[in-house]
Amino acid sequence: MLVLDAVVRSYAWGSRTALARLRGDAGPSVHPEAELWFGAHPADSAHVRGGGDAVAGNAVAGDGPGDGRRSLLDLIESDPEGQLGAEVLARFGPRLPFLLKLLAAEEPLSLQAHPSRDQALEGFDREEGAGIPLDSPIRNYRDRNHKPEVVVALEQFDALAGFRDPVRTVELLGAIGVPELDPHLGLLRGQPDESGLRALFTTWITMPQAMVHRLLPKVLEGCIGYLAEHGNGGEFAAEARSTLQIGEAYPGDVGVLSSMLLNRVTLEPGEALYLPAGNLHAYLHGVGVEIMANSDNVLRGGLTPKHVDVPELLRVLDFHSVPATPTEGVAAGARERRYPSDTPEFSLSSIDLRGGCVELSGAGPEILLCTQGAVRAHCDAVDTTIHATQALWVPASSGPVTLTAVPRGRGREQGGGAAGDGPRAQIFRARVGSA
Repeated sequence: MLVLDAVVRSYAWGSRTALARLRGDAGPSVHPEAELWFGAHPADSAHVRGGGDAVAGNAVAGDGPGDGRRSLLDLIESDPEGQLGAEVLARFGPRLPFLLKLLAAEEPLSLQAHPSRDQALEGFDREEGAGIPLDSPIRNYRDRNHKPEVVVALEQFDALAGFRDPVRTVELLGAIGVPELDPHLGLLRGQPDESGLRALFTTWITMPQAMVHRLLPKVLEGCIGYLAEHGNGGEFAAEARSTLQIGEAYPGDVGVLSSMLLNRVTLEPGEALYLPAGNLHAYLHGVGVEIMANSDNVLRGGLTPKHVDVPELLRVLDFHSVPATPTEGVAAGARERRYPSDTPEFSLSSIDLRGGCVELSGAGPEILLCTQGAVRAHCDAVDTTIHATQALWVPASSGPVTLTAVPRGRGREQGGGAAGDGPRAQIFRARVGSA
């Protein structure tokens, strides 16, 4: 069992306060902290360091050679069977098949979708054959893997996910009362199914920029008018507010129109959302734990200055309308809840450690991420303490791990909970999924 230091991704949409608040810092971070990567991704691997008490503080990207740390990617490559175990090695080869992240969105992320395994295999080989460098900004496929995801909210988390029922979308676009939308609405009214959604989405994403500049302000004015008339009690108030929020963050971006075709969902703390291949989605605001297959394949559909490959995106997208239904997970023990997915690469669960301890069987590899309070982990005669935003790497060769919530150190916010419950802490447990 080793302390795992995350890689910090400082994207513009990240937050300077959300992860600092989780850590109990007195002030904001210097730069926006968008994602902490806990995993062995070739683009940016986390680092492990020796056992003993973990030093309280920020997760860091790296202190350079000589600091006693080693990349998790290098550790696995040097000892694949000891780190991953024979079964995982046989199923996925000498690599960790999942990537765990802690995500903090202050502003909306890009509209995006991820390919299926077959699409990723074909797309990667096609771009390799075309000689497109892996680090090229126009590269779509950086590996041969699919990228299904699960996100779990740590606080209220707003997102767009999957195409809404076309009938409801017609009602929404009609409710904001924009005559200039009538020709576009006709595409859905005449064909309220995946073909109609494909036709309308394609019309919008290929629209000349001059037309976007004429239509989009009218749509935003319609949303303002809808909220002025109906207030927060309006049937489509959340959708109208989100459209205005996205329009302010990405002025003149055709993705603002496309976002109105998607389900608007709010996750409460502890609720999760599963995003399969082909699901067009965008995170709007909030802090959450995200797990995915270990891939960096992203097809973007707007709300970004990055490359948007329209033909490839249309090839990957699933235009079937599906509800975005949050789940609280299912009980996997007295203190553990597992979040369902049909993905063999990963399994994610949360563990509530308030007022007790939990023993985890030696069934690694796994990553244990603390998201609240402080946790002491005992494994193979070693005790290690981690705080919120810190994690542990538990290789397959490790024995059972016992987790206990402990009071946080001086200067750090104490865990919550009623009197007599003891300190409160939360761990997210990321493992390989079942075969």
